[in-house]
Amino acid sequence: MKNKSFIYWSCQIGGWIAYGLSMLIYTFTSDQSFIMIKYGRLCTGIVFGFLFTLLLRFFIIHFNLRPPLAKKRWWGLLALVLLTSLLYSLTNSAFVEYIHLYNPLQKVTVVQRTLYNFLSDGPIIFAWASFYYLWHYIEINTTSQLDKIRLESIVKDLELKTIKSHINPHFIFNALNSIRALVDENPERARTAITQLSNMLRSSMQAESQELAPLSRELEIVRDYLALEKIRFEDRLNVQFNIETDTLSLQIPPMMLQTLVENAIKHGISKLKEGGIVTVISVINKNHHELIVQNTGTIDDIANNEGFGIASTHNRLKLLYGNEAVFQLREAENKLVEAKVTIPI
Repeated sequence: MKNKSFIYWSCQIGGWIAYGLSMLIYTFTSDQSFIMIKYGRLCTGIVFGFLFTLLLRFFIIHFNLRPPLAKKRWWGLLALVLLTSLLYSLTNSAFVEYIHLYNPLQKVTVVQRTLYNFLSDGPIIFAWASFYYLWHYIEINTTSQLDKIRLESIVKDLELKTIKSHINPHFIFNALNSIRALVDENPERARTAITQLSNMLRSSMQAESQELAPLSRELEIVRDYLALEKIRFEDRLNVQFNIETDTLSLQIPPMMLQTLVENAIKHGISKLKEGGIVTVISVINKNHHELIVQNTGTIDDIANNEGFGIASTHNRLKLLYGNEAVFQLREAENKLVEAKVTIPI
């Protein structure tokens, strides 16, 4: 509020000073006859113009005529500006007559002088009102655009957090069941599994506050996840990694790779009695980072059961990269299903 008030008074004072200086230069260069009279009238015109535009602003606020206005209220504003212009011209003419600030050779009445001033100086009030409303409409449009950007940012943040909140607990229950089975059979392996689960949960909690994370950290999460799933599937699950060293520092959406791997096991390996293989690939192709997860299975198994994992990957990439990132799910050779994410570097 203080900032707006400062801007208004700066424009109000600065505008009338600029107008006065421009008229002063024009008067001095165009005609120097009765120059003191012209300068005096110019000063009274500026003073009364300053006061009457303050009065006009007061009534605009009082009668709630600030923009944006409905069509019918524009007539009220027009009437108010006309009335202000008329009062400005009348008061200025009466004051000039009172202090004899006019050319004595020109015999005109106050009414004639008022009409002359209304036609010559009245447009100043209209110009002031035009600038006043133009400023407010620009401010409204700017504020609207900023609010829109803030709203889009909030919606984006909420959508990302909603997606993450679904991803984080997805694997916990199966892992706990697997650990419970190891407690008596292999206590040492159970303790290791608890540590791995703890690491995953800690990483998933940190992901809530991050939009991107280095691939190296996400691979640690995936290795812990696959180690836990190995307890459940045993020899049915085989894992391979093909990771280019240059990609380890590249940023990717947190928990996204784990989601793709989880999806590969849920819709691929778990449906095959003989099990299969999960391969995680990370390479740089031109100016893009390609992150690929391959699993034994058929595309029909996933397409018919397209769940949250695939949808969340689509949504997260759209929110973070727009149309610059691509997610593809296809059936590759050797009975493999391939999920590929292509992210710009």
